[in-house]
Amino acid sequence: MATTKRDYYEVLGVSRSASVDDIKKAYRKLAMQYHPDRNPNNKSAEEKFKEINEAYEVLSNEEKRARYDRFGHAGVGTSAASEGANPFAGRGSMDDIFSAFSDIFGSQFGEGFAEASSGRRRSRQRGVPGSDLKIRLKLTLEEIANGVDKTLKIKKQKTCEACDGTGSKNGNYDTCPTCNGAGEVRQVSRTMFGQFVNITTCPTCNGEGRIVKDKCPVCHGEGRVQGESTIKVSIPAGVTEGNYIPLRGQGNAGLRGGAPGDLLVVIEEEEHPYFTREEDNIVYHLNISFADAVLGAKVSVPTLEGSMVIEIPPGSPSGREIRIPEKGIKHLNSYGRGDQIVRLQIHVPSQVSAADKELLKQLRQSPNLNPSAKHNGKTSPFEKVKDVFGL
Repeated sequence: MATTKRDYYEVLGVSRSASVDDIKKAYRKLAMQYHPDRNPNNKSAEEKFKEINEAYEVLSNEEKRARYDRFGHAGVGTSAASEGANPFAGRGSMDDIFSAFSDIFGSQFGEGFAEASSGRRRSRQRGVPGSDLKIRLKLTLEEIANGVDKTLKIKKQKTCEACDGTGSKNGNYDTCPTCNGAGEVRQVSRTMFGQFVNITTCPTCNGEGRIVKDKCPVCHGEGRVQGESTIKVSIPAGVTEGNYIPLRGQGNAGLRGGAPGDLLVVIEEEEHPYFTREEDNIVYHLNISFADAVLGAKVSVPTLEGSMVIEIPPGSPSGREIRIPEKGIKHLNSYGRGDQIVRLQIHVPSQVSAADKELLKQLRQSPNLNPSAKHNGKTSPFEKVKDVFGL
């Protein structure tokens, strides 16, 4: 006696207006619940799983679903039913089942099984990628301030010209005996959820699927040789210690035609003999005499672009800063530049002559030069000196 098939929408627990995503979500949930590996020796669960799979095979296919909506089970004939007898029938259903598993156990679980079940093969790579190189480039503050072009000589592995990087003397190769040309090896394991396949790059051919038959006598089959390259690099203004510039494809050549690595140029700042850097400003410490601090003066100071004369205001204390606009470092990837800061330091001699010592003793008696002689703290000694000298 033939059994009456249930409505496919009822099997999956969705409405007739359900979207494809709704149908897929319902199927995943039920497939996880009634999967035979989760219900060993449970005939009822196995039959339920077959029914779910059969319903999904029809409702997930736009053409089959349209026929089913119009003619019912008769519209899809016996093909769906015959496929439904096999709980793993159909590539789409198998991928969807383990796509559901990946939601629980992680993407690697689902992707690995789906790849194995659908027969997909990873694309073989040509050769092995080369490694990256890193060099340190010292720059002066003048070079950093305005940017500079540098020519670098780099010792690295270069593509063998004798074999054009193939590693083969005459272009002949043998199929890798380990992976039989697939470029990958598979390990099958069984768990409570079924059979799983772990796919890794073939260790014998490094994923190439082939082995050089007659090795190039120059590179001995590697497709690369040790050499030296001259590389030009433009350093933008405003870089700082630790910044790096990546030069794509300028690293070591790959094995047998593999993609070359990158070259990383790491910036180092050379110590300047008299400038220090504060972000994009440069600082110059200027030693001045006590007389110049009191009376003021015009002095010449160095800049990154040559020397210039600045004016020290009368009564300048030690530590006073005189800012010279736009004489610093250009801003990185932006307009404008920093300033030069001249930081004053009053010079105090460690030794003086007898005549100077007598003069200083006389100056010491002056109330205008003695901080302890200030009245109520409102008038500075420098202001007093300015008054005395009529400044």
